[in-house]
Amino acid sequence: MRTTAEPARAGTAIEAEVSAAYDQHGKALLRFALDKTGGDRQLAEEVVQETMVRFWRSAGEVDSIRTLRPWLFTVAKRIAIDRHRRRAARPEEVESAGLEEMPAMDELDRKLTAHIVADAVRALPQVHRETVVEFYFRGRKISDVAQLLDVPVGTVKSRIYYALRALRTILEERGVTGVV
Repeated sequence: MRTTAEPARAGTAIEAEVSAAYDQHGKALLRFALDKTGGDRQLAEEVVQETMVRFWRSAGEVDSIRTLRPWLFTVAKRIAIDRHRRRAARPEEVESAGLEEMPAMDELDRKLTAHIVADAVRALPQVHRETVVEFYFRGRKISDVAQLLDVPVGTVKSRIYYALRALRTILEERGVTGVV
């Protein structure tokens, strides 16, 4: 008949065995893992940790102290190879610095930009504002805008050109670039 103290003692013995194995082979195993991971210390430490976890899980399967070191190194090599294959199989990670430079355009950004542009359009002279509103915001053809405003087509084109230049200047003065 087994008591509840027996599994606890067995667990303590396994922990002592793993601890002793790490004390005896840990430094050499880390050097080996560093070599297998191309000098990546963090990855090498993960390889060693996973190796020791696997040793703990398979406690009692490695019979002799003579076979323990080769077993640990074989397991570490396989873990390093598996991690290398996993990294090679997935797409390369993008550094966060690049993402910080790329603004994400969401609904709030679009509304804010629309508000800023509308405010800048209101700052245009009346004739330029009318032309821009009819052409860009109402989507009319240049000939239709000319007919609506009762001016020649060339005047509409000229007003649009100068309105956009003025709009760009207004936005730049307000610290907004790349909108117009």
